Amino acid sequence: MKFSESWLREWVNPSITTDELTHQITMAGLEVDDVLPVAGTFNGVKVGQVVECGQHPDADKLRVTKVDVGEAELLDIVCGAPNCRQGLKVAVATVGAVLPGDFKIKKAKLRGQPSHGMLCSFSELGIDVESDGIMELPADAEIGQDFRVFLGLDDVTVDVDLTANRADCFSIKGLAREVGVLNRLDVTYPEITPVSASISDEPKIEVLAPSACPRYLGRIVKNVDVKATTPLWIKENLRRCGIRSIDPVVDITNYVLLEQGQPMHAFDLAKVDGGIRVRMAEEGEKLTLLDGSEVTLTPDTLVVADHKEALALAGIFGGEHSGVNEDAKDILLECAFFAPDAIRGRARSYGLHTDSSMRYERGVDYSLQHDAIERATQLIIDICGGEAGPVVGVESASDLPTPNKVALRRIKLDALLGHHVSDEEVVEILQRLGMTVETTDEGWLATAPTWRFDIAIEQDLIEEVGRIYGYDNIPNQAPLASLNMNLYKEANLPLKRVRDLLVDRGYHEAITYSFVEPEQQKLFVPDVEPLVLPNPISADMSAMRLGLMQGLLNTVVRNQKRQQPRVRLFEYGLRFTPDQTAENGMRQEPILAGVISGTRSDEHWNLPSETVDFFDLKGDLEAVLELTSNSTGYEFTPVSHPALHPGQSAAIVFEGKKVGVIGTVHPEVERKLGLNGKTIVFELEWAAIATRVVPEAASLSKFPSNRRDIALVVDEDVASGDVVKACRESQSSLVTNAKLFDVYVGKGIEEGKKSLAIALTLQSNERTLEEADISQAVDSVVSEMGDKFGASLRD
Repeated sequence: MKFSESWLREWVNPSITTDELTHQITMAGLEVDDVLPVAGTFNGVKVGQVVECGQHPDADKLRVTKVDVGEAELLDIVCGAPNCRQGLKVAVATVGAVLPGDFKIKKAKLRGQPSHGMLCSFSELGIDVESDGIMELPADAEIGQDFRVFLGLDDVTVDVDLTANRADCFSIKGLAREVGVLNRLDVTYPEITPVSASISDEPKIEVLAPSACPRYLGRIVKNVDVKATTPLWIKENLRRCGIRSIDPVVDITNYVLLEQGQPMHAFDLAKVDGGIRVRMAEEGEKLTLLDGSEVTLTPDTLVVADHKEALALAGIFGGEHSGVNEDAKDILLECAFFAPDAIRGRARSYGLHTDSSMRYERGVDYSLQHDAIERATQLIIDICGGEAGPVVGVESASDLPTPNKVALRRIKLDALLGHHVSDEEVVEILQRLGMTVETTDEGWLATAPTWRFDIAIEQDLIEEVGRIYGYDNIPNQAPLASLNMNLYKEANLPLKRVRDLLVDRGYHEAITYSFVEPEQQKLFVPDVEPLVLPNPISADMSAMRLGLMQGLLNTVVRNQKRQQPRVRLFEYGLRFTPDQTAENGMRQEPILAGVISGTRSDEHWNLPSETVDFFDLKGDLEAVLELTSNSTGYEFTPVSHPALHPGQSAAIVFEGKKVGVIGTVHPEVERKLGLNGKTIVFELEWAAIATRVVPEAASLSKFPSNRRDIALVVDEDVASGDVVKACRESQSSLVTNAKLFDVYVGKGIEEGKKSLAIALTLQSNERTLEEADISQAVDSVVSEMGDKFGASLRD
């Protein structure tokens, strides 16, 4: 919300500086983002009048003028503006004036004609207004007056970042009300007198969706001069609030929007067929908006229509067909209360964001409509002329909001503030905020004013008391708490330990959005329908993620586009899996994921530049699994995954259950995502590694270990890991470990077979093993492998 400080001070004028004012409202919860001057720095500019205006004898595009600036003599000024004419009131930079950019005005000759000054345009004075030619000031501007004083340019525009709960401050009225409360000052509200009807014309209004539109007011104003000039004071107030001038009728509705906080709209009465109908849109109905774009409406969209077609997106944007233009003569003013739920999210669904929708989504004061339509009517008649009919209203009292009544307990107030505010001051603060207050045994019962939709629970009242009392007035006090030491379970694997390990191995931790683009997510999880958000931030962030792989790979793409040749990332976060048996219809499961791409190591003069492969990431993942002290309990088995390369991917299995995947990204997925080069990724359920095996003390054998290598021939489709695991878990108590050190396929090996070279470690805690013991144990292992896998010793 942008506002002019001088406009605010017309309503309430505390004796504090601009800096003090902006600090005060920031500390009250209305954060000031920026404070900017309304015009450039200049001096020596006066209000003048063109007394004579003639053609330059030697230049077709120049005019020679004599200008009255309230001095004894008229000034000779040469001007090139096409709108310069006799009798025009203008802004005149006199000799000696300094304009923005340190541009100094001196006496000069232009094509032989003397020029003792300059007639200024808006841009030449650092005023952001689109216009052709020099400024045209109103006829009642006082000649000779300092132009900065005339236009009130010693002013600033304050940009306040309002939170969603403070819709009441989206107007000068609301901001003035807040500043008045903070400074214990009364607010000077403009007098709004009902405009008497001078014609009997009444609009026909039907509200077919009363829950979405509990109140709709309409008024016909005839014989309006839409070509009239908007007064400069309205244009300036609009400009300083970030709204450009369009035509007097639109300018007035925008002015009322900014002043009162009530969105309004004006229809060309001649374009309204049969009367107004407020209804829900029909499926596939089309509407061309004021900006020329066409939207296809959905049935959950509220529209203002006539008996023939939709005229406007209710509370969002007007339609082109019924909009007021310079040919309009009779207008229909609309002023309504649309329920926030009926407007919220609709603008975004059509790619729109308007001042009206922003206010209606958060909640407009539902007692404001009658004052707003009277204010707009009076301004239209004063500026554009015309004759007003009576105000016609349709209202559903049962659908209008009711003021919230909220109890505030003294004990809760003191507990949350940590400070005692006197009863009298609590009541005064709440009353100054527009609430009615009743005293109860436990504290107070406050009824929120119609403009405060956010006052709903006890904590809201405590916040109001705290911020108006002043957080700086609450003394600092160390918190008192009963602290209990939590028991540390040695079996819990700390997340920090995993993070430290991965960082030590060259990874950076990433935090990606939990919201993803649903169509892209189907590349990774095609068989599960994601949870789609009803009001997404944007179309590409409209679904809850079903895994972390998508976000990490998009982060890799982003880094590659910024010339990062080597990317190593990991993330710990939640995935959201639909599950009707779970609370709220979904499971939130913590996941650990990682990705590598690019070169194996940083560029080095003494190292070859090698691209990462599957086993680089598998080695890093195995290092993580080692932290569980049970790395042998995890298996890597072949898997088919839609986003991973077949033959270069594996399932991570723990206790017979698939708990994750690892693999090289599928070439087709690489292409669709825009990945550059081989990328390997893993996802692992955190629950699978969260509990580690607590090491137990065991005596070390004092007898030597022995190694025996065996070569087992098995079918090619037998998993090497299964054979090694079976050797390690063989029935022989002497086998303490088994490791695979070679796989051979080729000459001497039957087709369809492969040879696995396995190193067996044998050791006893009781004696030194004899060759006979070792041979018996090896034979036992070979026999078991033959029974389980059809393995035989290689000749």
